[in-house]
Amino acid sequence: MFNHVSFESDEFELKTVSEDGKRWYVTESGGKYPSITTVISYFSKNAIMAWRKRVGEEEANKVSLKASRRGTNVHLLCEDYINNLPVKKGVMPSDLEMFSIMKSVLDERVGDVYAQEYAMYSDHLGIAGRCDCIAMFDGKLSIIDFKTSKRPLSAFGGDKLDKYFRQAAGYAVMFEERTKIPVSQVVIIAAVDNEIHPEVHVSRRDDHIGGLIGMIDEYYTKNGMVGRQ
Repeated sequence: MFNHVSFESDEFELKTVSEDGKRWYVTESGGKYPSITTVISYFSKNAIMAWRKRVGEEEANKVSLKASRRGTNVHLLCEDYINNLPVKKGVMPSDLEMFSIMKSVLDERVGDVYAQEYAMYSDHLGIAGRCDCIAMFDGKLSIIDFKTSKRPLSAFGGDKLDKYFRQAAGYAVMFEERTKIPVSQVVIIAAVDNEIHPEVHVSRRDDHIGGLIGMIDEYYTKNGMVGRQ
């Protein structure tokens, strides 16, 4: 059983709106920030477009839909498990297999849970988002993101993992800004096809926040938006 702890926060229910295919979060003051996922994916769009052109739109749509569904389903299994809920009926065996790869890490290394699917924003960074999990990991309060992949993350070079870390670092800053609780560690747990053990990548928030700020500033500039506070 996972222990869930309470904490003080100025959290309120962030509203989301979509404009031109991009997700925005609206704060209580009426401010509007882009999703951190939108910002980071902006820097992969050329590679994605090239891949779609290479394999064809029909195949690309099929692969993307399958990956999105699997990622969502496995994440929900992790979320329910950490919430001490039983596995729902009708789960696809392939999704359950991916979750089972992660389960031992959750059991052995995740401690007190602060929040899951936690929506927040940062005035300092000028972004918003919803984090998978905020919990103790190996004894340190951490941002934890769950991923699924057809190949080991190392097969993509350092770029993919670095973007994952930057996104997690952004969540860490958002959480501290909203709650005054510092989070110094970021964790990526990935279930990979045909692997019996998950990939677990652990890093320091401060090793990645500078790179994230550079991406945010470039995104704001290229999209004609007013800069960060």
